[in-house]
Amino acid sequence: MNARRKILLVFGTRPEAIKMAPLCHALRAAPDFETLICVTAQHREMLDQVLNIFAIRPDIDLNIMRPGQDLFDVTTHVLLGMRDALREHSPEAMLVHGDTTTAMTAAIAGFYAGVPVGHVEAGLRTYDLRAPFPEEFNRQIVSKVTRWHFAPTELNRSNLLAEKVDPAAITITGNTVIDALFWMLDQIKADPARAARIDGFLGERLSFDWGNCPFVLITGHRRENFGDGFLQICQALKDLARRHQDIHFVYPVHLNPNVQKPVNEILAGQDNVHLLAPLDYEPFVRLLQHCRLVLTDSGGVQEEAPSLGKPVLVMRNVTERPEAIAAGTVKLVGADHDRIVTGVSELLDSEASYNAMARAHNPYGDGQACGRICDVLRNLP
Repeated sequence: MNARRKILLVFGTRPEAIKMAPLCHALRAAPDFETLICVTAQHREMLDQVLNIFAIRPDIDLNIMRPGQDLFDVTTHVLLGMRDALREHSPEAMLVHGDTTTAMTAAIAGFYAGVPVGHVEAGLRTYDLRAPFPEEFNRQIVSKVTRWHFAPTELNRSNLLAEKVDPAAITITGNTVIDALFWMLDQIKADPARAARIDGFLGERLSFDWGNCPFVLITGHRRENFGDGFLQICQALKDLARRHQDIHFVYPVHLNPNVQKPVNEILAGQDNVHLLAPLDYEPFVRLLQHCRLVLTDSGGVQEEAPSLGKPVLVMRNVTERPEAIAAGTVKLVGADHDRIVTGVSELLDSEASYNAMARAHNPYGDGQACGRICDVLRNLP
């Protein structure tokens, strides 16, 4: 092994940045590695917020985001940008994360350039290429060209073994999102001024005592829910708000017009529904700490919330994270009005149902995933 192995980390969206941030710090702190960070900026503004919060300065910025971009644009611009970056920097290994178009395209670029790929958050599957779209396609493609599969759970490892991946190429690490969550909680706890700033920020945007009053935290952005799905989600939230007038519903609304339009048309003006602009990671984590439960179609929140004892209802029909369902921390309710209303109401009305989910075991790790990834890279021949 060389004295310092050159590792290139590539990511481009807010969720990727959160999950790769602790790995960036772990690799940069280790004398074994020369660590380069490349961002594609598939999401520009939301990515930059995370980079700032985690104090990460990229070495390479492809800056691909354009108004109205679609998957064709993202794929093309990432592929060409990565071609140039790999030629210039010649890394010995490249790490990508998860299931984004950035991850898929960067992995293909690595394959074309002969750079071995490590896949962080490997082995998640629904085996339905349309759900989630295009994420399930992306992660399966990444797996085809990956040399080192960093699988969060035993089930993820089993998925890869069923696809004939060499067992020696798979390491169960836990999920790096738990590392990021614990890192952020420690930072806030250790800095009262930082905590006060975050709390003040939220206090200016929420017209109720969010630190003491019960509220449901909501996130939603999946493409497969655009259209009728979001109409049903929003109508369910409206009906829940009317049924449970002592409960607040806090919804940081994704910027996509397919989300903004139904949310604002159906939910604006409801006294106990609070529509916010997308939140930075710090205030989001603070709300996650204090909420009663989470209603989401997102991926990472399914992993973060159980670490804080928060039940999660997932507005999807399938999930690539079934471990939490088996553990009892997560239930699927789909983008279905009746199932959402019934699921949320049960958790709000029944202490027994709530406690059964809140006290369940989190299957996604202990916050030491980054150390395990570094150990694999450190011990390569």
